[in-house]
Amino acid sequence: MILKNYQNLETERRSIIQAVEANNTWRSSCINLIASENVMSPLAEKLYLSDFLHRYAEGEPFHRYYNGTKYIDLIESEVQGLMGDLLNAEYVDVRPISGTVANFAVFSSLAKPGDAMISLSTPSGGHISHNKYGAPTALGLKVYNYPFDVERMNIDVDKTRRELKLIDKRPKLFVLGASLFLFPHPVKEIKEIANEYNARLVYDAAHVLGLIAGGKFQAPLEEGADIITSSTHKTFPGPQGGIVATNRDDLFTTIKKGVFPRLTSNHHLHRIPSLGITAIEMMEFGKNYASQIVKNAKALGEACYELGIPVIAEELGFTESHQIAIDVSKIGLKGKEAADLCEEANVIINKNLLPGEPLKNVKDPNGVRIGVQEMTRFGMKESEMKTISGFLKRLWIDKENPTKVREDVVELRKNYSNVLFALK
Repeated sequence: MILKNYQNLETERRSIIQAVEANNTWRSSCINLIASENVMSPLAEKLYLSDFLHRYAEGEPFHRYYNGTKYIDLIESEVQGLMGDLLNAEYVDVRPISGTVANFAVFSSLAKPGDAMISLSTPSGGHISHNKYGAPTALGLKVYNYPFDVERMNIDVDKTRRELKLIDKRPKLFVLGASLFLFPHPVKEIKEIANEYNARLVYDAAHVLGLIAGGKFQAPLEEGADIITSSTHKTFPGPQGGIVATNRDDLFTTIKKGVFPRLTSNHHLHRIPSLGITAIEMMEFGKNYASQIVKNAKALGEACYELGIPVIAEELGFTESHQIAIDVSKIGLKGKEAADLCEEANVIINKNLLPGEPLKNVKDPNGVRIGVQEMTRFGMKESEMKTISGFLKRLWIDKENPTKVREDVVELRKNYSNVLFALK
């Protein structure tokens, strides 16, 4: 590391401000298709900037270790109830500051070092916090992966049952949910297996929480999951943060201790009012929003496929979520190159491993992942998805200059600058 000798702090101040302003201007002219991002409503953004930015409220509502918390107590208690109603959960903790922290809290509360857990591998879509590179290894857990059926783009339940008999540990945790998450997971079937081992089933809803809240994906708790963990800023268009939800009071009592004091002290109070506003927005508009997200994802998949772009899972209808995945290696590209070309044209996507691909390809995989939830919130529908597919064809197949494509991207984006499905 080279230490800088700052001689002019005014120059550094201007540099930071200008970079923020430049990013805001640039992003407002981009079509953002990152599957893990979204935007809050103007009202939620307004409430995000408040005196709560500066405050602490260790503990639970009405049972704090600090004074001066009477208003956040009221808000946090209300938000717990709102999120519980959306997820059909009796117990909700909104204090985790991210989905990964929520996972860490649950895993550390329900398993001990040396225990085994079952999750999806990274190439099969599993999140880093489910795998040996993240929370499980930090907690001393031994990770085994579900067998994955590439043709069905889902967990192979029968093979899972067979292979579990061969491992040297009885699993304590079964984890569902993924980063590449095209189709609902077999919650009921995996719960039946988990019961055979007296294990807990955790469903990480980070990518699909908004679809679940809108009734357009699956209902994990009703289907058998013991616990939902999630972030709150992907298809659920709230502030960055995390939650834990369950109907098991015995598990919740234990998990709450994992959240506080084990992993959090202050839980970033300023995001809680914004989460509450977003929950109300999802109650009012979530069904229509989630429905349009899925329609748009399917429409983008179909339009890309018709233009010769190799979208995976064509036989399955491409997707049932907000995402599609594309094997760009079939058109002579790698994931990084494809994503870089898009960024030059103000289309933002990410490279992504595809199921069956070796983990060694992680830095430059064969695939890209695309999510439509943010542009759906800006009002784009199926016809715009067809236009976007044309941008991708021009960049990847026709080899058109990205600068030329960018002109058309910016022109399209001008018409979609207001957040919809939002409270005024």
